[in-house]
Amino acid sequence: MTRSVQDEIRDTVTTNSVVLFMKGSRFQPQCGFSSRVASVLNYLEIDYKDVNVLADPEVREGIKSFSDWPTIPQLYVKGEFVGGCDIVTEMVLSGELDDLFSNNGIAFSSDASKRIRDHNA
Repeated sequence: MTRSVQDEIRDTVTTNSVVLFMKGSRFQPQCGFSSRVASVLNYLEIDYKDVNVLADPEVREGIKSFSDWPTIPQLYVKGEFVGGCDIVTEMVLSGELDDLFSNNGIAFSSDASKRIRDHNA
């Protein structure tokens, strides 16, 4: 029996604490929005799985229906959809992303997070 793309996506977001569906990879993003979110996660020293949606058109379309969110990148924490670039940016600037990671036991650099907020104050 073949697995559906929805099953593969569900497995990915539930077996990894933090997942970023993006265009490109964490070290070679292929769009500005993906680059911004990957840069935030990299800067915060988050251990995350990056999924390049450009490598598989079924995943690229499947993630949009899985989350009911039309754009990429998409961030998931502990199986829950967090949001795209604008939401992640707002969350890091407000401190909500720190809370999300802390509440879910995700290790991150709080010093780096503070530097982002101080730089954007």
